Amino acid sequence: MGNVLVLNASYEPLNITSWKRAVILLLKGKAEHLEGDGRYILPNLPWPTVIRLRHYVKVPYKDIPLTRRNVMHRDSHCCQYCGYTGEDLTLDHVLPKSRGGADAWENLVTACMRCNIRKGNRTPKEANMPLFKAPKKPMSGLHFELSKHVRNGQNTDWHKYVIGM
Repeated sequence: MGNVLVLNASYEPLNITSWKRAVILLLKGKAEHLEGDGRYILPNLPWPTVIRLRHYVKVPYKDIPLTRRNVMHRDSHCCQYCGYTGEDLTLDHVLPKSRGGADAWENLVTACMRCNIRKGNRTPKEANMPLFKAPKKPMSGLHFELSKHVRNGQNTDWHKYVIGM
């Protein structure tokens, strides 16, 4: 059981789908099997982990929503001031809201409670608390989603189809 990486006809990652939907695409002849995990659904149908569509599909640009979960994922669930990776993580405005800071990818970072309180209503420079990396908006929505699925050695056969993984 698990997710399947769907590639466009041009071998570009298109999306992630369920194994059931992938099998339907394979049985209908709309996709071809590229990678599997060694198991078989039927004697002549391997369990898919990567499939490729037979016809090219044009995909419109999709913006990544600015959510707490997505900011935490972008920052690898790690305080951007001290490196803490525990449970007590919050979001911090680099330029505080009270000083005109916006809710934006470029102004939000993951911070532990201790660092967030210590920084207070100051900028990182004023608080002498440099950021590990400057916050920025993720470039590709699909790459952002794929990075959520490729962790701890899972879906290793997806790596060769995704640039920068």
